[in-house]
Amino acid sequence: MIIKKSMQGFAIAVVAISLFTSAATNGYKIGDTVKDFSLKNVDNKMVSLKDDGGSKGCIVIFTCNHCPYAKAYEQRVIALDNMFRSKGYPVIAINPNDPVKVPDDSFDNMQRVAKEKNYPFPYIIDETQGIARQFGAARTPQVYVLTKTEKGYDVAYIGAIDDNTEDAGKVQHKYVEEAVNALLEGKAVSTQETKAVGCTIKWKV
Repeated sequence: MIIKKSMQGFAIAVVAISLFTSAATNGYKIGDTVKDFSLKNVDNKMVSLKDDGGSKGCIVIFTCNHCPYAKAYEQRVIALDNMFRSKGYPVIAINPNDPVKVPDDSFDNMQRVAKEKNYPFPYIIDETQGIARQFGAARTPQVYVLTKTEKGYDVAYIGAIDDNTEDAGKVQHKYVEEAVNALLEGKAVSTQETKAVGCTIKWKV
């Protein structure tokens, strides 16, 4: 009887791990064409790749309000938009977290943070978490650099913004900046994937 209960517990644990892994690892790979989406921005307008994506591509960043890693990158995300929006690669920030689990990530708080930080880019909410799952996002922040092709927006880079969360002054590899610059120069992206370092996305039950 004890063995049976233990095996049942093990089975439940395996299922839970499997569900988490599925949410975190399934999704777009390098070279995949992204499906368009329509999500609500902090200004209450709907944002889609078709309308807000750049002429050459865009930088999609899954992020949020509460995560210390996301907070550490706020100014660097603003800098990326300032650097690349005029060159055809704007930032689109998406909050995928369940606000029931993390009230700091509610839509009202998104509006407050966007205003306080003067975000120059759309900050949109993935209320159903369907887009985060579609992309295969697992953490905040996690970046997908998309480049525009005849097919649509193709994934050119997935992962971290750079290699030093704690100190922007000690960054040695600016992965997103390097990827976008390569695309602008018509070159192949040398580092296509890195490990996103941050808080896990808070999934709905």
